[in-house]
Amino acid sequence: MLIQINTDKNIEGHERMESYFSGILQNALKKYEDKITRLEVHLGDENSNKGGDGDKRCMIEARVAGLKPVGVVHHADTIEKAVSGATDRIKHALEHTFGKLNAH
Repeated sequence: MLIQINTDKNIEGHERMESYFSGILQNALKKYEDKITRLEVHLGDENSNKGGDGDKRCMIEARVAGLKPVGVVHHADTIEKAVSGATDRIKHALEHTFGKLNAH
């Protein structure tokens, strides 16, 4: 499973940050790593340097072999909370997607 992390111009993308978030995603989605070909993570700060509640955004799109991409978005006060919330959401979305496939 390839994990690609992209940031907007308001978020500095450091190698340490990318490896940290990649580790979180790999651990959370280990159950599906053979089914997911790529994860695209987009991090952004929607208010730039103005601040505000819930202005950090994390969008995760999972490219699943043989299926349409599954995507989620989570907003929070910090990038860490946004990634954590989006990770929970993508995990739930994938459980739902694969659960529907197993039911058929």
